[in-house]
Amino acid sequence: MTASPPPRRARPPARTAHHPTPDKDQIALLEPFERLGTDRIALVSTPAQADQACAALAAATAWGFDTESKPTFVQGEVSDGPHIVQLATLDHAWVFQLHDAGCRARVAELLALRGVTKAGFGLGDDTKRIESKLGVQPSDVLELNTVFRQRGYRKDMGVKGAVAVLFNRRFIKSKKAATSNWSNERLTEAQLVYAANDAWAALRVFHALHGTAPSTHPLSK
Repeated sequence: MTASPPPRRARPPARTAHHPTPDKDQIALLEPFERLGTDRIALVSTPAQADQACAALAAATAWGFDTESKPTFVQGEVSDGPHIVQLATLDHAWVFQLHDAGCRARVAELLALRGVTKAGFGLGDDTKRIESKLGVQPSDVLELNTVFRQRGYRKDMGVKGAVAVLFNRRFIKSKKAATSNWSNERLTEAQLVYAANDAWAALRVFHALHGTAPSTHPLSK
């Protein structure tokens, strides 16, 4: 009788290599990342403007996605945001204000649209607030920090770290704009540039991660 060979030991699962994330001081030494200028940013506050934005966005299969809310400074104060929603393609960004009911309805339709990836960072709170304010659950949302985690980056990744890792550039964010009043009916140019580029940079990161970046730079047209 032939003896059976000893059972093979199961191989341990391959470990994902851990990649370092540049810190704040390292990022500060990098050259600035390019930004969308105001000529490529549209403020959307009426249903008619929202219809035009919807038509332009329809051609893309992925959008950069973010929201902004008026900051709260009093303990226990609950935000009634988001006050704006930003969506971006590779060559344009739209900043939707949510004061008008018709504009809110069109934004809700865009976010509920299936088959279009909405890519961004730190979208957990954003989606919860959108569900509360707009009454829809955004579809096909991609949290980019999760993608970096899957690829071996242990530290939480925001847009600054992602741009540094993928493009070796420093993404500029204005602290003054970040903490400004996003519920104002009149947004400043600094607010528009800040909001639009948060969404646009997220889309650039998405395309770089998936190897679908265009052969020519979108701002070189």
